[in-house]
Amino acid sequence: MAREISPEEAHSIAPDLVGEGLEPAAATEARRVFGGAVARGRAGAAPRSAAALDHAGIRSILAGIMLAMFLSALEQTIVAPALPAIGKSLGDIDNLAWVVTAYLLAATAATPLFGKLSDIHGRRAVMLLAIVIFIVGSLACALAPTIWILVLGRSLQGLGGGGLLPLAQTVIADILSPRERPIAQSYTSVVFMSASIFGPVLGGLLTDHLHWSFIFWLNLPLGAAALVMTARALRRLPQHHRPHRLDVLGCALMVGAALALMLALSWGGTREAWSSRTIVVLIGASAALWVLFAARLLTAREPFIPLAILRGRLTSAITCAAFFAVGTIIGVTIYMPLYCQMVLGVSASASGLPLIAFMGGATLGAVLGGRLIALLVHYMRVPMIGLAAAIATFALLAVNPAGHSFASFTVLLAVLGVAIGPMYPTSTIVMQNAVRPHQLGTATGTLNFFRLLGGAIIVAAFGAIVLGSASAGGGAITVERLAADHADLAPAFRFVFIAGAVFVGIALACLLAVEERPLHGPFRVADRTAD
Repeated sequence: MAREISPEEAHSIAPDLVGEGLEPAAATEARRVFGGAVARGRAGAAPRSAAALDHAGIRSILAGIMLAMFLSALEQTIVAPALPAIGKSLGDIDNLAWVVTAYLLAATAATPLFGKLSDIHGRRAVMLLAIVIFIVGSLACALAPTIWILVLGRSLQGLGGGGLLPLAQTVIADILSPRERPIAQSYTSVVFMSASIFGPVLGGLLTDHLHWSFIFWLNLPLGAAALVMTARALRRLPQHHRPHRLDVLGCALMVGAALALMLALSWGGTREAWSSRTIVVLIGASAALWVLFAARLLTAREPFIPLAILRGRLTSAITCAAFFAVGTIIGVTIYMPLYCQMVLGVSASASGLPLIAFMGGATLGAVLGGRLIALLVHYMRVPMIGLAAAIATFALLAVNPAGHSFASFTVLLAVLGVAIGPMYPTSTIVMQNAVRPHQLGTATGTLNFFRLLGGAIIVAAFGAIVLGSASAGGGAITVERLAADHADLAPAFRFVFIAGAVFVGIALACLLAVEERPLHGPFRVADRTAD
């Protein structure tokens, strides 16, 4: 039996009607049943509906955003093999690190910003803006006559690329119900991880057989294709954005705090000693800016990150879990090749094989996890079991770090990937299921921001363990110096594996605090109108 609801209830329900792709006639009937409460709600409460999307329309949207996301993921790894050639061509070896760092810093800063902008101006406009910025940055990189012009171009690439991943995940949430999202979100993990594996291979081939600039020229036709595909497909995207105020000061404080912290973590122990004035100043500046950002959140009329996202038990717990779990994945990808070379004694080329097994396992885990989440009622058991298996795997690695064969280590790393992989789709699904449609962009951007920040911090933690456990001379202790000295790093990696188990254990503890809310499927009017 139908019942009258308040404008506040209609305010929270009305966006869901459009978010599930409700037919216009059905939406009109639903609003009539709601007794006009939607019309009496606050101005802008109910977003306008787009035409209902069929399977072909959904596939075209997914194809466009997957291509755009592939470009972003590819740029994080494709440049690495070309760095020596770039340094030689541009005559500057000393500043090559900025070619990689500039992209990562800009992408991290852009992630929450583009998510917020999409809640204000809509997904299509902001997605197209991100792709255009990425293409312009790629063109600047391809034509760069000096290393610093290249760094500027990489920064533009990072700004555009950093917005593509959260926007893609948000668009999926716009067109699919929570019950339908897990499989699609797992495919984004496949695209991202495949690009991470494919990037270095492609970068090496283009550099060896053509020229390093073709790494960036390649982005122009691919970016143009993504631009055309998304511009056409996203016209029919349901609209959930509302008038918001962009907290420019809060955004600047958060970005500044993150950049200072990431620079300190990137340089500490490698370019600069941890006790150096530069690192101390960066850490101090980051701490001060984080304090100012927290104060701004409490005082701003409309803070950059809604307090409901930060204070909510579910949203804060899943963000914390993603911070440690996904951060551990990033840490493993950075330091396991070093373990293979320095502890197992394999060549540099062979050390990449276990990493491929790990990323392949994580991709498989993400896909299987997404499918199981879509099928199971108690879906949170999937990542919990996975993280428990990951802790056990880290424990096996830590028992005798010097006693593993190359084959057994590769198998264990593949198991570790499968175990942690489900955290990629799970964290996104749970976060998006906990917020209103008009907050999807902000929530998804915030989640991805803390994933990246967790990766930076955990990479620094692993580095501090490895470099701090080795005996070296004065100054900054670097991986290169350890390799030259043939240091015995087996004891150090024992503590790396223990730290990995601890980080994953924290993620598991956070998951235990997550309320398992139902993932509702495609909307039916009867479900809304029944008492």
